[in-house]
Amino acid sequence: MAAAATAAGRGEAGRLVVGFYTSLSTGNLRLALQDFKQSKKEVEIVTVEGTRNRLFSGLSNGAIDIVIVTGDSGNSRFDSLPLWSERVIVALPESHPLAENEIVYWTDLRGETFLLSQRDPGPEIQDILVAKLAAPGDRPRVVRHDASGENIKSLVGAGFGVSLMCEASIGGKFNGVVYREARDGNGPTSISYAAHWDRDNGNPALGGFVRLLRERFAPLGA
Repeated sequence: MAAAATAAGRGEAGRLVVGFYTSLSTGNLRLALQDFKQSKKEVEIVTVEGTRNRLFSGLSNGAIDIVIVTGDSGNSRFDSLPLWSERVIVALPESHPLAENEIVYWTDLRGETFLLSQRDPGPEIQDILVAKLAAPGDRPRVVRHDASGENIKSLVGAGFGVSLMCEASIGGKFNGVVYREARDGNGPTSISYAAHWDRDNGNPALGGFVRLLRERFAPLGA
């Protein structure tokens, strides 16, 4: 028991609850969790996927140790660490004419029906969509679904429309779906992620995870 308590105090054991709303099919969050698990084998890692409101509520009441999401927390209680950026990717039905292109330009997407999730990071994606394609008297046609990103991709594969997502979501293969980078004259479009945690949280495992993020990923967001 004494050895276990010592290990927990050093952050070598214990429990870490990580909140997110991106995909774990590929990308930096998956890599961070994998690296931390390999270096802290006795730490139990628990993940919570949810909306921004649910995640920050969990952070406030201590149910979640750290959240990794897009945008700011808006809470002065929380410490934050800018992390990586992810490219915005277009998901297309494989029969779509644009699927033949390696890169899709925003202007190519005028007139398309966009399928977006009501869950985060849908709002950030929609803001980008409006900024890139809205014109006086003409806004992109968006259909919002209370569904996961995986089910949105299934709808794309079934021919209901196209969708936008962060590049971490492209690790999983879905029948009838192809992924293409979205660009304009300035190059790829990206969304930035950051980690947020309660500065009064004394969980040693949290301190170890923040150190890993700072060492391996913070320069990408600098």
